Amino acid sequence: MKKVVISGLLLSSVISASWAESRTVTLSVPGMNCRLCPVTVRKALEKVDGVEQTQVNYDSRTATVIYDDKKVDVVKLTRATKDAGYPSEVIAKDNP
Repeated sequence: MKKVVISGLLLSSVISASWAESRTVTLSVPGMNCRLCPVTVRKALEKVDGVEQTQVNYDSRTATVIYDDKKVDVVKLTRATKDAGYPSEVIAKDNP
């Protein structure tokens, strides 16, 4: 009986993981005013559970984030940049 329950739990977690999708959002981060600011923004975003990849561009004052939509949402991402001292807002987001 234990093997059946464990097998069911494993199968359930595999199926749930397959429903998670990677999403992409681009954030405007206008407060970046020096060449080191993108490093701070990138590190803040990378600390958020569910963030898969982050690219921050100083010249365009943007951050593009690929994230797992089952672990994190855009509100948490913008909160992370704000908490690091760089408020941000969504300028582009892929649609599910």
